Amino acid sequence: MDKFSLDATDIRILSAVQKHGQLSKTKLAEIVNLSPTPCWARLTKLKAAGFIRGYHADVALDRVCDFTQVVVTVSLTHHRKSDFDRFEGHIRKLDEVTECIATGGGMDYVMKVFTPSLAAFQELMETLLAAELGIDRYMTYIVTRHVKSSQPNLSGLAARSGN
Repeated sequence: MDKFSLDATDIRILSAVQKHGQLSKTKLAEIVNLSPTPCWARLTKLKAAGFIRGYHADVALDRVCDFTQVVVTVSLTHHRKSDFDRFEGHIRKLDEVTECIATGGGMDYVMKVFTPSLAAFQELMETLLAAELGIDRYMTYIVTRHVKSSQPNLSGLAARSGN
């Protein structure tokens, strides 16, 4: 099953699990408006084809502990494949970096970083600079509050892309 073979029912199933996480066979079928057995068979095929990477809880981190969240933009000195590979390989190993995207334009990467404190964040950045990853410059943006955090509207995206 590739992305072009998804039909409207598949999109409804993916949207339901994206919004609600793991659901019982009956509840998923009810949301998708399909009988339970064929709905579950489709979900199984979607999982097997790699459309569902996993299920996650939206934890209220601020209720669990104190933390500092920082958005960091990074520009590398050189732009060879080996430079990108070295940087990305190092970043993948860091628990503090929860998201890292490669971008086109003025900066090469945008990262979300969570640390226990601002001092811990600064230590992390010093460690990154000392690791000789080819960082030319970086800019930091301290997160003061969350205004919106959500998943993309899967049905809307799929409809606009012709699926």
